[in-house]
Amino acid sequence: MQTTDVIVLGGGLVGSAVAYGAACGGARIIQLDEGDNALRASRGNFGLVWVQGKGLGLAQYARWSLESSRLWPQLRDSLLEETGVDVQLNQRGGYHICLNEQEVKTRIERLQWLQDHVGADDYPFQILNPADVRDDLPGLGPEVAAVSYTPMDGHVNPLKLFHALHVANQQRGVRYMPCTPAVSIQWQSGTFTVHTPRGQFQAPRLVIAAGLANQTLCAEVGMYVPVRPNKGQVLITERLAPLLRCATNYVRQTDEGTIQIGDSMEDVGYDDMVRAPVNTEIAARAVACFPALRHAKIVRTWAALRIMTPDGFPIYQESEQCPGAFVVTCHSGVTLAAQHALRVAPWVMGGERPPLLDAFPATRFNPDTKFAHYGR
Repeated sequence: MQTTDVIVLGGGLVGSAVAYGAACGGARIIQLDEGDNALRASRGNFGLVWVQGKGLGLAQYARWSLESSRLWPQLRDSLLEETGVDVQLNQRGGYHICLNEQEVKTRIERLQWLQDHVGADDYPFQILNPADVRDDLPGLGPEVAAVSYTPMDGHVNPLKLFHALHVANQQRGVRYMPCTPAVSIQWQSGTFTVHTPRGQFQAPRLVIAAGLANQTLCAEVGMYVPVRPNKGQVLITERLAPLLRCATNYVRQTDEGTIQIGDSMEDVGYDDMVRAPVNTEIAARAVACFPALRHAKIVRTWAALRIMTPDGFPIYQESEQCPGAFVVTCHSGVTLAAQHALRVAPWVMGGERPPLLDAFPATRFNPDTKFAHYGR
């Protein structure tokens, strides 16, 4: 039996960010992780720190994302100082590319709703012609009808972020236990006992941030947390000369010079295989946006299963049945990493609960809740 202050279930971006924030507050942490054989969403994300367009129908999610965007420089600076790893945060703004007038119309309606509910000062946006953005996005194709721009968006190198969090956690004494998935959880007299193939672990506080395993694990502490996989595929080109100063929703240039392409969403269960027809669709849209990419060589492609709740919004809740157990689950582990480290972790450790979390309880769902369709 090993004891600690907090057990974090999950070694991906969400669990690692919460573990980092708790460790910064002086807590002793054990982080239990299934390992790299897990269906880890962290390996398939796009690296965007993105606010634009998020929160339609729930303005609190737009505010939560916006607040994380503002906190991101603090997280970047802390990780750089502690680890020497520069996660390459670029917050010059972001563009959403529309290829026809219907996409433009839909985009305006979405952003206008968000601006009306969040506030014009906090949520500025512009609809621009391709000629207006040639400095940031040179070489836009003739099929591009317009682009939307917001100044609060950006991107990072997600692999460097993942690495920096794990290095920082190790330096702060977090005991990372790979190949140690939680099999069952018991709660008695204010103490959680997590049973794993490698022994038992005890703590008075438990964070469940295990991605697609959250539903099963949360049921053991009295919470109903419905999640299911949503597959995304990504293409990576060879390194190219600097092309894009800002990220777009579909195409971004990494700090290493490669072009990352992808915007697919498929409801296909636990199938995480790369499918050629989806890659063909991804590539065709990228070439329509930037015709010069027609000649770029693709050097890697992969698929990953991301976490989706029925309404697409995060879940943050402490168990009423087993106080001290918290669930943290979301689709946007990169965008919300700053919130998880700097706001959610202190709450987990007994600090003030961020008021915006009231919008994301697990109790908004029940076994009859239907999932929205997020695939193509």
